[in-house]
Amino acid sequence: MTLFLLVFLMIYGAAHTWFALRLLQAFPVLKSWWPFPVGWCLLMVAAPVLSRLLEREGQTTAASLAAYVGYSWMGLLFLFVCLSVLLELLRLLYWSAHFFLRLPDVALLAPRPGFLCCFGLALLISVYGWFEAGNLKVEYQRVASSKLPGGAARVRIAQISDLHIGLIVGPRQVQQLVTVLQGLQPDLVVATGDVVDGHISHLDGVSQMLRALQPPLGMVAVLGNHEYYAGLGSSRRFLELSGFRLLQDQAMLVGEHLALVGVDDPAAKRFGKSGTADERQLLGTIPHERFVLLLKHRPVVEPHSIGQFDLQLSGHVHKGQIFPFNLLTWLNFPVRAGMNRLAGDSRLYVSRGTGTWGPPIRFLAPPELTVIDLEPDKK
Repeated sequence: MTLFLLVFLMIYGAAHTWFALRLLQAFPVLKSWWPFPVGWCLLMVAAPVLSRLLEREGQTTAASLAAYVGYSWMGLLFLFVCLSVLLELLRLLYWSAHFFLRLPDVALLAPRPGFLCCFGLALLISVYGWFEAGNLKVEYQRVASSKLPGGAARVRIAQISDLHIGLIVGPRQVQQLVTVLQGLQPDLVVATGDVVDGHISHLDGVSQMLRALQPPLGMVAVLGNHEYYAGLGSSRRFLELSGFRLLQDQAMLVGEHLALVGVDDPAAKRFGKSGTADERQLLGTIPHERFVLLLKHRPVVEPHSIGQFDLQLSGHVHKGQIFPFNLLTWLNFPVRAGMNRLAGDSRLYVSRGTGTWGPPIRFLAPPELTVIDLEPDKK
């Protein structure tokens, strides 16, 4: 965690340095007032860490304020940096062409108009992204399988993932989710990790909201990396109080035709666990006639497991959450959001996530609640 924090502070500090330099270039008069923009940048770099420290001390209101302001600024800054880097590339192309062609001056390429354009557009996208983050989408997927005999009733599975209940995602968002779920009437609810985020001792009432769901085939969850960051003990207690059965490298039979396999997150190794179980061995314990649902937080498909499961449900990447961050997440997890067909009749579904991590905004990646209707194959 120390190395991660240092890398984060270096990258985030560099982004603020870029912003401060662009600001002072656009408004030279501010150079005599440099302590104010520099102080703001230092405060915003520290805000994510400060919110966690306040949270640990039980200062929930101050922690939530620091998190909301700090992470909202993080999203705005990310968009500004992306837009201003693009503008710098356009400037470079323009001035390169200027050597060969007599081009007229373009006002937008001047420092002040360029800064105002990038910052204004980033602000507009952030405001839109705040509304998009609150617009929960229900994504329906129909999966036909010969493992359900003809005449068998449809099994409706609801997947939530990356809800990140904590300082920003709280009771209001959870109640919205529960209301939507109750209207969908799923037979089974599964959570594919990162349900919680940070200390959750102040959110006891939220577990009662989730526990009210009571689907016929139960509620099952696997751990994500943030359950370990928040504290394994408190995360387990929260999930169990919420009505979830936790699968940590375990398999279970559900109903007449389903089998669930839950794989622990690799973050476990950083918190004292020796390692995850053999996924192939776990899958090998399932009767062949069962439809195998593999729950795994990260959208990583083990080659030796393909053909041993029917559908893997994952999350973790949020589809980048704020475009174009998905171009970076693609480097680590080269799978697309939604349904991916694999070899051997296996499939992988990658959720965009039900909540938000960090900035309370989404852009071109709305939050989702996934509904999978498992039906007999009528072919």
